[in-house]
Amino acid sequence: MTDRLPSDHPVVDSHRVELDPVGSTGRPQLVLPAKLACDPGDSVRLSVGGIQTHAEVISTLRGDSAIRGAYANRRLARRENGRNLLADWFDEGGHGPGSTLVLDVLTEGYAYGLREPGERVVYEPVEQPDASLADIAESLDE
Repeated sequence: MTDRLPSDHPVVDSHRVELDPVGSTGRPQLVLPAKLACDPGDSVRLSVGGIQTHAEVISTLRGDSAIRGAYANRRLARRENGRNLLADWFDEGGHGPGSTLVLDVLTEGYAYGLREPGERVVYEPVEQPDASLADIAESLDE
C-alpha cells in the first residue's frame, strides 16, 4: 500500500453525499450511499479534516445506513462517548442538514474519507486488521 493516497487517485471511489437531519434535533448525520458495503453495527475508520477517527454505522428510521459521530477510538465510537470529532468538523465548516460533501472510499467496508466538494485531500491509508485480531480486540473491549 502507498504511504499517502490523494482523493483524486484513480483507486479512490468518491460519492457525493448530503447530510440529513436526525429527527427533530436538527443535528446532521451522514447517510451512506446504499451501494457501499456498510451495515448497521459495522465499525469503520473515517478520516475527517485530516484526522483518523473511528465510527459506528447505525440504521436510520428509514432503514438507511448512516454515521452520526466519529471518535478517537473504537470503544468511544461504539458507546458514542467522548468528543464527537465529526460534529466538531461539521460545526467548524458550517455543515448542517442539506450540506453536500464528498465521501471517499479508501478501503471498501472499512476506511473512508470525508471532504468538501472540490477540495483535494491526501489521506494516510489505514489497513484493515486481520479478522482474528479484530475479534480478539473486540472481546477485550467487552
